[in-house]
Amino acid sequence: MSVDVFDLLATSVLLLNGKGTVESANSAAEDMFGLSRRQLCGRPAASLFDRSSGLQSSIEQACLGRFADLRQLTSLRRGSDTVEVTVTTVALTDQPWPVLLEVREIEPRVLADRSQRLLDEVEGHRELLRNLAHEVKNPLGGLRGAAQLLEAELPDASLTEYTQVIISEADRLQALVDRLTAPQRVPLNTRPVNIHEICERVCALIQAEFRQSIELVRDYDASVPEIPGDSARLIQALLNVARNAAQELARQPAPGGSRITLRTRVARQVMLAHRQHRLALAVAVIDNGAGVPDSLRERIFHPLVTGRVGGTGLGLSLAQDFVQQHGGIIEFESQPGHTEFRLMLPMEPA
Repeated sequence: MSVDVFDLLATSVLLLNGKGTVESANSAAEDMFGLSRRQLCGRPAASLFDRSSGLQSSIEQACLGRFADLRQLTSLRRGSDTVEVTVTTVALTDQPWPVLLEVREIEPRVLADRSQRLLDEVEGHRELLRNLAHEVKNPLGGLRGAAQLLEAELPDASLTEYTQVIISEADRLQALVDRLTAPQRVPLNTRPVNIHEICERVCALIQAEFRQSIELVRDYDASVPEIPGDSARLIQALLNVARNAAQELARQPAPGGSRITLRTRVARQVMLAHRQHRLALAVAVIDNGAGVPDSLRERIFHPLVTGRVGGTGLGLSLAQDFVQQHGGIIEFESQPGHTEFRLMLPMEPA
């Protein structure tokens, strides 16, 4: 197959050698990356993308001929812009190049539709929780009150052990209901906040809790300005996401060492909560763990859904709620060795 044939395609194509290095690129790829063919050739292909660890693994597997093709979501930097793309890794046979990468930019409409579906889904569960809380709180109060009256009438003080169990369990359920409904009751305390101060606070808390078992990496964009937000809720949202990653790594350490990366970037022309934002802040929590199980992917932000023994299933749900109160959303993508949760926040006041 001639390289010139690929120049007729509107899709960006990179042809790689057995080491995963770009040997040729078509004209569309030059436009996609904002680099000339000469600048692209000789570079490790994975280095052209922001989230490259999973892609590097795919390229290595393709070089070994272990699959025909694999499609992944990632992003790349084009000048000062971050561009969301899909990359299809194709293993070639009987060709001078063992691997072909096809890169397509994701249309803003597709991203907006995906975000809107998630927003609608979370709002539906939030309404269900409000109704559930209303139905549960009254019977709980009656149950607790009856147990207290019963305790006062017991002839044997040793029997109060049983009524105390009823009272303590009623209190535990009441606290759970309060945690589920609390985010909607208190208005935001919005002021200009420095996102990197929030990231550093979260890093300090994670380090204190997990000591040296997890390596923390900072990848900050120093040009990010202050954004309007409630500092306490943003800390809690980011902490919930980071702690969730740390707990999974503690339960199942990554080969070669567990690592969490906090990354900040500015995204442009992002649709959030029915509004087109010229600028948005993307705060990513990236870990190198085993990834989100397939059985949880569609329900990861649902309340009371957890894949961890002893987990409440509230951490990610509350984090999503706090970010949505700021007019943003939390997105994620996951595969073994690379799981990324992105807090997308508008950079201008609502």
